[in-house]
Amino acid sequence: MQSRRSPAPAAYRALADDTRRQILEYLRGGPRTSGEIADQFHSSWPTISRHLAVLRSGGLVTAERRGQAIYYELNTSVFEDLVQHLMGWMKPAKRQTVSKAVSKPRPQEA
Repeated sequence: MQSRRSPAPAAYRALADDTRRQILEYLRGGPRTSGEIADQFHSSWPTISRHLAVLRSGGLVTAERRGQAIYYELNTSVFEDLVQHLMGWMKPAKRQTVSKAVSKPRPQEA
């Protein structure tokens, strides 16, 4: 088993929503204010705010206040952990040797 820790379940929950994945895609271009993010979507400001809170709680984005604005940015270290964890599923698991009792043939029924 790898020594890297598994990402928090909140990170997977955050990725489960299409709007949150779109927000993450938008943030690939660099840090954005919450207003800039909200302007990209047809959802209400409170809805986008809740999505950003879920992304923060999952560790996928960081938030930094600069004056009146809050800037959101991708937290790449959490994405690295996610990718490593998922890639681990691609490798065959080490099998433990399990000794099975040799079964005796059943007598044939008449």
